[in-house]
Amino acid sequence: MKRICVYCASSSKIDKSYFDAAERLAVQLVSHNVTVVYGGGAAGLMGRIADTVIQHGGHIVGVIPKFMTEVEWQHDGLEEIHVVADMHERKKKLLEGTDALIALPGGSGTFEELLEAISLKRLGLYTRPIVIMNINNYYAPLIEMLEKSIRECFMSESHRNMWTVVSDPDDIMSAIENAPDWSADAISFASVK
Repeated sequence: MKRICVYCASSSKIDKSYFDAAERLAVQLVSHNVTVVYGGGAAGLMGRIADTVIQHGGHIVGVIPKFMTEVEWQHDGLEEIHVVADMHERKKKLLEGTDALIALPGGSGTFEELLEAISLKRLGLYTRPIVIMNINNYYAPLIEMLEKSIRECFMSESHRNMWTVVSDPDDIMSAIENAPDWSADAISFASVK
């Protein structure tokens, strides 16, 4: 694993346990010499991930839309930041060349990014591991919705292999390494027939 994307919250008002988990995750990634790619923000879990990676001598890459820099949301301590035109370009750039994707708890933006990545994987357009960090059981309703979509045949049983769920940042690297392989030919079984 050389390059891992992390989706996460920009809110600073969330419970301390989420910040602790983000910090532990960042330390894990740095200890495995992973380049972290994230949304480029300075606040919330985004800021904590960036600060921790920098503090521990790791490499982190920010990807942020221009309009967010105009309201100064970017992290000013990054050595590498890509300012892109819009949210669509940001999402594409975040996944480009990554070996895995991790979703920490977040709000609507994180949900949207995560679900788009799952959709891309279903179509074989993104084949790398997707790990949902279910800190404090935060993602339980979303995981249940995904399971419901399988039970009710909106997705097939094989689609369950598109993501892995962990609740402890210490389990992240083994979750990535042991994630089921996924084929670029996934479009051939994307539709439930």
